[in-house]
Amino acid sequence: MYFEDRYLTDEQRLMRDTTRHYVNQVVIPFIEQNRLREWDMDPLARLDPNILEQADAAGLRSLGVPERFGGIDLDPATQSQTFAVIATEIARGESGLADKLVQNWKISVLIGQFAPPHLQEYWFNRYLNEPQFLMAHCLTEPRGASDRWLPYNVPEVNMDTRAVLDGDTWVINGAKQFISNGYDASLYVVYANTDDTVGMQQGTSSFLVPRDTPGLSVTRCNETMGGRFMNNGEIVFEDVRVPADHLLVLNDALGQAGIYFRPGKVLVAAKSLGIGIGAYEDTVKFVHERVQGGRPLIKHQAVASRVADMATRLEAVAALLRHAALAVDERSPDADVLCNMVKVFASHEIVAVCRNAMELHGGYGAMLEVGVEKAMRDALINLHSDGTTDVSNFKIVRAMFPDTAGVYAGSL
Repeated sequence: MYFEDRYLTDEQRLMRDTTRHYVNQVVIPFIEQNRLREWDMDPLARLDPNILEQADAAGLRSLGVPERFGGIDLDPATQSQTFAVIATEIARGESGLADKLVQNWKISVLIGQFAPPHLQEYWFNRYLNEPQFLMAHCLTEPRGASDRWLPYNVPEVNMDTRAVLDGDTWVINGAKQFISNGYDASLYVVYANTDDTVGMQQGTSSFLVPRDTPGLSVTRCNETMGGRFMNNGEIVFEDVRVPADHLLVLNDALGQAGIYFRPGKVLVAAKSLGIGIGAYEDTVKFVHERVQGGRPLIKHQAVASRVADMATRLEAVAALLRHAALAVDERSPDADVLCNMVKVFASHEIVAVCRNAMELHGGYGAMLEVGVEKAMRDALINLHSDGTTDVSNFKIVRAMFPDTAGVYAGSL
C-alpha cells in the first residue's frame, strides 16, 4: 500500500525504513506525550531540540547537500521520488517537522546549484555542524502570493522587495510574509526585483542573506491552525547589504527556480499523504478496538464503508504522487501540470480522509489528547500551501489548453 517496495530502489527502501524507524521511535512518542506543546506561545519552545538532533543522527537533515561536504547526494534520476517517499514518512508522524526538513532539502539543492563554491563550503559546513540550523525561501509578500503569478507578466506585478547594486554590495529593501521556517531560520534565500522595466519573470533575482545581516528583522511568528511545529514567519529588510557574490541568479531567478518549485509541489502532496496515512492508521486501530453495539466498530457496515473510502483515497493520491514525481525526475513535458494536479488532488482528498477519521472517532475525534483533530488541522493547511487550489487549477488549464485558456490562467 502507498509506497510499496516494488516501486522503490534498494537505496530508497533503506532510506524509507530508516525514516520510518525515526518516526516511530522518536517523533510519534514525542507528539503523543506532548499534545499541548504545539500551543506554547513561545515558538522556540515547541519542538524539543532532540527531535532535530535525532533527525541529524539518522541522516535526514543532510539530504540534498553535496556529498563532498558530507551530505547525501541523491540520484538526480530519482531525486523527487526519494524526497516524496521520505517526506511522506515524516509527515505521517508530524507534518510541521516535515515542513522544517523539506525546506532545508529544497534549499540545499538550490544552493548546490547556484551558490559559488566558497559559499557552498561555508554554509553547508555550518548547516551540517548545527542540528538546529534551518533555512527559509522568501518569496511571498504582503501584496501578493499565488495570485501574483497569474494575470500578466508586466512591471506592475513585480516584487515589492527590491535589490539595488551599490558598488560591490546589493542593498535589499522590502518585506516577506508567510515564510516557512521564517521565524527561526539562520539563512534565507530572498527574491527581489532587480529590473523594474520588465516583467516579474525577467526582472527577479535571488540572494543568500544570513539572518544576522544588519537591517534584517524577523517581526513575528504567524500562529497557524496546523503545522505548528514549523514556525512560519514574517521578515523585513531595511537597507540590508549583502556582498555581490551572494547573488544566486540575476533577473532569471524565477525561471531557474524550477528545481525548487516543481519538487515543492510534489512534496506538499507527499506531506498531505503522510498526514492521511497517520490519520488512517489511527482510525483502523480505533475501529478494531472500540466496541459499540456489542461488537467492534469495524463490523458495522457504515464504519467499514468509510474505512474503505479512506484507503481508496490514499491509494489514489499515492499513485498520482508517484506519477508526478517520476515526471519531475524525467523532466517530462507534463511535469508542471502533473505537479499542480497532485498538489490540488492530494490536499483535497486528504482533508476528506481526515474528516472520515474524525467522524469515525465520534466525540473522541474532537479531543486534543486523541490527536485525530490535529490531522485535520494539519491537512487543511496544505489546501493553500505552495499555491491555492484556484490558482493551481488555472495553471493546469493553461498547460492543457495554451491556445484557448483565458487571461485568468496567465503565462506558463
